[in-house]
Amino acid sequence: MTICQTCGACCASFRVDFHPAELAGGAFPWGAGVPPAMTLPLTANMVRMAGTDGKVSRCVALIGEIGQQVACSIYDERPSPCREFDIEHEACNRARQRCGLERLPISNESQQ
Repeated sequence: MTICQTCGACCASFRVDFHPAELAGGAFPWGAGVPPAMTLPLTANMVRMAGTDGKVSRCVALIGEIGQQVACSIYDERPSPCREFDIEHEACNRARQRCGLERLPISNESQQ
């Protein structure tokens, strides 16, 4: 998996749902956990990062200008979907396209 922290397109394109155990004070295996104030409850077993559910999506934790310079304000505590997102996957290019950014080359190995 390739890690990216540069364009922010994924943070402005996809819903980010995860188990409440990843919230601060829960059983989060890394960092302090996602601040509950940055999430919306969905069910007893699912929360969503605020800002990722609208027609125009932008994660509440994203700082900066998409495609220019961005950062995640809770990078060390970010939820598992964010940790697992891979720029070597077509979903990255779909997000980039939605934000008007150029496609990235994707190696054949990552699509298998």
